[in-house]
Amino acid sequence: MQSFDFQSRTRAVFGPGKLSELGALARDLNFQRTLLVCDSGLVAAGYARRAARLLNDANIEVFAFHEFAANPDSDMVENGRRFAADLAIDSIVGLGGGSSMDCAKAINFLLTNGGRIQDYWGYGKASRPMLPAIGIPTTAGTGSEAQCYALISDVATHVKMACGDTKAAFRTVILDPELTVSQPQFVAATAGYDAISHAVETWVSTRRNPLSECFSREAWRLLEVNYTKVMAQPEDIEARGAMQIGAHFAGLAIENSMLGAAHACANPLTARYGTEHGAAIAVLLEHVVRWNEEVVGERYRTLGPDLAARLRDLASAGGLPGGLRGLGTQRSDLPQLAADAATQWTGRFNPRPFDAAGALEIYQCAF
Repeated sequence: MQSFDFQSRTRAVFGPGKLSELGALARDLNFQRTLLVCDSGLVAAGYARRAARLLNDANIEVFAFHEFAANPDSDMVENGRRFAADLAIDSIVGLGGGSSMDCAKAINFLLTNGGRIQDYWGYGKASRPMLPAIGIPTTAGTGSEAQCYALISDVATHVKMACGDTKAAFRTVILDPELTVSQPQFVAATAGYDAISHAVETWVSTRRNPLSECFSREAWRLLEVNYTKVMAQPEDIEARGAMQIGAHFAGLAIENSMLGAAHACANPLTARYGTEHGAAIAVLLEHVVRWNEEVVGERYRTLGPDLAARLRDLASAGGLPGGLRGLGTQRSDLPQLAADAATQWTGRFNPRPFDAAGALEIYQCAF
């Protein structure tokens, strides 16, 4: 049985309308001058203005940073540090999808510990305390709010760096399913499928343990049923809430376990083609499951009699691509993609030993 060391670092506040408690929750953490990290889409939707008003009403000054994009890179993080450097920031709020929350955590590293984000690639490299932070996901997907890692692309190499430290974890997260209703259908589909993949991959990871398995199984139970409901009835708040809790539990599973070959194979597609992460995962996950079945088939069957087929059905329900051709991939690119996938950190925790040959086999099946 795998050993583990579980420390609950984050308070989770769930329920429709819970964003209204942001000011009080921030005051509980003694926020006075906070950096609001929120992408431009959330600004256009009015959520940034609403969050700032709630904080202002609690006598907290707000300085908003929006200059980053999906898959934030090291330059964007440095721009955020530069923006906040002279503002005497004492706290951070990350509002949005995984990109907002990853960017918020990464800026926190640089504001408190200095250097470049590349210095924190890996785990436990922050030597000084970090600012208290609140995470508010507006998608049901990455589970970033439950994790102490920030995923940031190196602007020069396009490699995704996982920068983790217990001090980077959000002190409080607000899970308000009403915030997820306005997201575009494609975002709901890709983010939700990403959450599903987290439940599936953590369930068989070589780092799994009795605690992570609880989160993985419950995440799968919530996500598998409610994904199709949200796709068919976007206004269903009960289903939205179940998806948000499922994504959070899947994030906790990652934090206490690890991912596998599907994420290792997805990252090179994003780096080379700019493929949206959830779309890449949707193309790959069923094939990774079939590739792994010879070593963990029995575990997969506890999630369903033919898990790979169910995953394909879910991707179809979300209108997601069915093969690498649909992502613009060229067959001639597969060997280099496989070589890149073999260097990805998550591949080390796949239940079947994973290398470039295995990655190439998965890509060929997915083509």
